[in-house]
Amino acid sequence: MDYTFILFLAIILIATKVLGIFSRKINMPAVVGALMAGIILGPSGMRLITLEGDTGTFIEYAADIGVIMLMFEAGLGTNIKDLKDNAVSSFVTAFAGVLFPLIGGTIVYVFCFKADLSDYSQFLNALFLGVILTATSVSITVETLNEMGKLKGKVGTTILGAAIIDDILGMVILTIITSLKDPNVNILTMLFKLLIYFVGLGGIAIIFSKAKKIIEKHNRQRRTAILALAFCFLLAYISEVIFGIADITGAYFAGLMLCTMNVESYIERRTSIASYLIFSPIFFASIGLKVKVSKIDTNILIFTLVLLAVAIGSKVIGCGIGAKLCGNSYKEALQIGVGMISRGEVALIVAQKGNQCKLVDEVLFAPIVIVVIGTTVLAPIFLKLVMQDR
Repeated sequence: MDYTFILFLAIILIATKVLGIFSRKINMPAVVGALMAGIILGPSGMRLITLEGDTGTFIEYAADIGVIMLMFEAGLGTNIKDLKDNAVSSFVTAFAGVLFPLIGGTIVYVFCFKADLSDYSQFLNALFLGVILTATSVSITVETLNEMGKLKGKVGTTILGAAIIDDILGMVILTIITSLKDPNVNILTMLFKLLIYFVGLGGIAIIFSKAKKIIEKHNRQRRTAILALAFCFLLAYISEVIFGIADITGAYFAGLMLCTMNVESYIERRTSIASYLIFSPIFFASIGLKVKVSKIDTNILIFTLVLLAVAIGSKVIGCGIGAKLCGNSYKEALQIGVGMISRGEVALIVAQKGNQCKLVDEVLFAPIVIVVIGTTVLAPIFLKLVMQDR
């Protein structure tokens, strides 16, 4: 038996933690440090860790568990009340914030790679780049607004609500695009399966709501967290294997069904231990490990800069227009648009899924990671500028 995977695991955990602490020291999210750890340890850096062979397979599997747990936690952390209180404004903002990046990302791919949209495969690849840009991660935005004392205001509530809907719309689009990858899939059949899937989720959600009191009686019991995580994995498996829908979609909705119950905080705290200690660091590091800087030539560099500009502009313009249509002032619309810039781990999760489905070439991982880091770094800077009272 080859025990190299144990050594790799130790190196990944140490590197992601050390660089994560360093990231926080310079007021950046720890995820930036974890990404950098993977880049440094992988083929673009010291070449200490490889994703080849059985050891690489182990890392890939562990990373997949990590992303499922991350999306489960994201579902658990969803605030349904905020979503209801600002539903219309949030939905319009989120819809525009998905549409503009989707179109923008597709156009960037077409022009930079001379993609032939009449070719089904190239069309899906171009479209999927847009799907990656639709993602929103507002953790850094929330932290910045909280520090400024403006998290509970109209702008903060709209950003939070739009981000929630944004993620749901993103999951639906991700599911549709990955399903279309198989040319044998009939679009009507796929849409019917998608309908059945969401009807099934609705049915399960109703059962959970009816059993809420029974479930809540078992709060703070270890079996509750274990069964909840098992439910997450089961729904992720059913989504992927039976319906051909991304496993992370099932994981997200599993968390969503539990987010309004008093067991949510206990389950989140318990499951986050395993996620935080092992699986999440492996996931973020695995993204960095796939970045191959040696493959970045002049064309890819130009593509990266254009993609970063479109990633920022499409969210600011799209979400800004959506917010303005809902009665916000120009200043508030700008603040909301800037608050939606950061992509974070959500974009990485979508990119990882696209790579598994052969929709994202490994050469694009470096630009995507740079865009994620760039938007994460720039979001709080821009937000502080536009939120200043004058």
